[in-house]
Amino acid sequence: MKSILHITNGDSFTNYFKELPINGTVITWREMLCEGRTLHTVGTEDFWKERFDFLHKNYKISKKTFIDYTLKEYRNLCKQKSQEQIVLWFESDLFCQINMLGVLSWLKTHRKYAEVSVVSNPISLNSVSSKGFCELSPDSVLELYENRIVLNQDDIEFADYAWQLYCSNNPIRIAQLSNYEDFNFPHLKQAFDLHLSRFPSLKNGLNVPEINLLKTAQIKALDNENELVSEVLKNQGNFGFGDSQYYKILHSLEPLFTSLKPVKLKRNTAKVLNNQTNYYSKIKQDGLYLGGALKYAYLYDIDHNTFFKL
Repeated sequence: MKSILHITNGDSFTNYFKELPINGTVITWREMLCEGRTLHTVGTEDFWKERFDFLHKNYKISKKTFIDYTLKEYRNLCKQKSQEQIVLWFESDLFCQINMLGVLSWLKTHRKYAEVSVVSNPISLNSVSSKGFCELSPDSVLELYENRIVLNQDDIEFADYAWQLYCSNNPIRIAQLSNYEDFNFPHLKQAFDLHLSRFPSLKNGLNVPEINLLKTAQIKALDNENELVSEVLKNQGNFGFGDSQYYKILHSLEPLFTSLKPVKLKRNTAKVLNNQTNYYSKIKQDGLYLGGALKYAYLYDIDHNTFFKL
């Protein structure tokens, strides 16, 4: 029997996975590469410095926590050199797909001769979101494992190229990418479309997650910010964000609220949501990155999939 290395998308599934009758060593990828600046050179000193600086500044992650939680597990990954097969457990959402690209880029450099496969969600390409691995029965997870997709060299080269585009300073290159169907990544186009929708809209200066949060506050009677974030999490589509990300978004939008206990929007917020007022100049922050591009250096016309550089 060939030795197998499993790389999972988070601790929740790692704990679930360990109860399944599947052989192999398990490593958890503990990052959120869909947020903050990323460098193409995954695993280098510069890469990890950039990631720590972002997490420390935006989520108050201490150096000790970063080392204990993320770097020690990454170093454990670096020690896994003998496995002939590597299985990636990354779901269809934006959060997981970007992490998957980063891992595949690392594998292309450091594990050239291993057979790499991807376990994929049971989701039709028209679906908005899907069930996570932890929501599936053990039998369903085992079936997905048996039907995993083995990547060829062209797939891995494409994943590395897609990662380079994500880490570049120009999202226009991602918008122009079109040959997804030639490779074994059925969820990547949707993930990249969601990524592009996180740049500020040409119409009102807000991105899709920000608009979704405000619209939820507009139509729901909610007692506090916790209820608001909980409601957004349930209806976020396939972004795959966690609550900490939405609290961060909410903090940036607080000037549009009169109250968070209960949740009430200012009267003028409706003008922003109806594209009668552009909020770009008020929400703009310097130094915020999505991948390799500055978030507020571009305006996105989602209707035509085009960008305007500022």
